[in-house]
Amino acid sequence: MATPHAHHAHHADHADHADLAGPASPAALAPGFSLAAPPPGFFDDPHPFFDALRTHDPVHALAPNSVLLTRYDDLLALYRSKDASSDKQKEFGAKFGAGTPIHEHHTTSLVFNDPPLHTRVRRILMGALTQRAIARMEAGVTGLVDGLLDRLEASAEPDLIEDFAAQIPVEVIGNLLAIPHEERGPLRAWSLAILSALEPAPDAALLERANAAVGEFIAYLRTLLAGRARHPGDPEVDMLTRLMLGDAEGTLTGRELMHNCIFLLNAGHETTTNLIGNGVHALMRHRDQFDRLAAEPALITSAVEELLRYESPIQLNNRLTTAPVPVSDREIAAGTFVTLAIGAANRDPAAFAEPHRLDIARKPNNHLAFGQGAHACSGMNVARMEGRIAIGALVKRFPRIEPAGTPERDRRVRFRGFRRLPVRVR
Repeated sequence: MATPHAHHAHHADHADHADLAGPASPAALAPGFSLAAPPPGFFDDPHPFFDALRTHDPVHALAPNSVLLTRYDDLLALYRSKDASSDKQKEFGAKFGAGTPIHEHHTTSLVFNDPPLHTRVRRILMGALTQRAIARMEAGVTGLVDGLLDRLEASAEPDLIEDFAAQIPVEVIGNLLAIPHEERGPLRAWSLAILSALEPAPDAALLERANAAVGEFIAYLRTLLAGRARHPGDPEVDMLTRLMLGDAEGTLTGRELMHNCIFLLNAGHETTTNLIGNGVHALMRHRDQFDRLAAEPALITSAVEELLRYESPIQLNNRLTTAPVPVSDREIAAGTFVTLAIGAANRDPAAFAEPHRLDIARKPNNHLAFGQGAHACSGMNVARMEGRIAIGALVKRFPRIEPAGTPERDRRVRFRGFRRLPVRVR
């Protein structure tokens, strides 16, 4: 359980993990830092390492032509630069093998493309994710969350991830695409396998699982799309029908449509699971903030923003420079692979007062959890809605919820979340 004040709890964390890293001073943590082989203690608490890099080595060389950025202003510069490309053909060709299913998927989906493809796909997707469409989803999400909380209460050993956080986004995306309930079983495993391939150094077994998952998912979507073509849904509520119809300016090809359906599930699944899991865990550890939210439920909107900042569900993003881009006190050369450490930027003291303190009423809070610029997350308002309803309802229903046993952090560097988070609700 956390001490009453969040910043005390955080300093205690730092002390724990400084031990794990050995007696090294902050300056000594930076030089040899590698994402492919993170130092001991990094998965449990990456922030001492990010603090060291931000202070002592803000443009950190990971490999030849590859750097890691940790300062807020530097990430902003890359997100807004016309000379920072999201196209991953070259990088993923080397990493996955050109022409493999996982290569085709990640180079066709919205997030890893530049205009004009990115512009066209994003326009059609955003046309289906309007505020009106999201508002229509709220009642269903509220009902789903209430049912999951009932089951949590009835369970002898509830796991907040398996029994709650991971259930919500799969159902929401399943409803958006009108995937029959009885066919949703494999979705989560497919999503995890496909996203895990994005780690800095995936092994052969992981890539094999990812390729198999893309193949199975595509086969499933072919059948689903054929059925929907025969019996279209109402495009106002059925996003798949709407995506198939396209918009006044054009339609997606069959290949683009399938890969962006996979992308929608993946983008919405992992990140929202992590937002809810990380968020509830942070609140349980900072009891003053938990109790404040329970007492002032109207703070849920700013609380979700702060939880996104404090423990960002996606920790890393990537760009490739196509011309020199100025950052910090230097220029990044053209042709450099740039890794953007979102988790580091969101705790940059130059951008956030007392960045290691959890403050559910923090204003302003211009965090980078959803990116910025042309590639800002297209589903951010769906994720916010799910987080608001799920965390708000849980805090109201279980004001005494607490950890039960040791939580198990996911051992990936790109995504930050839990594999298991056992809790006591009574």
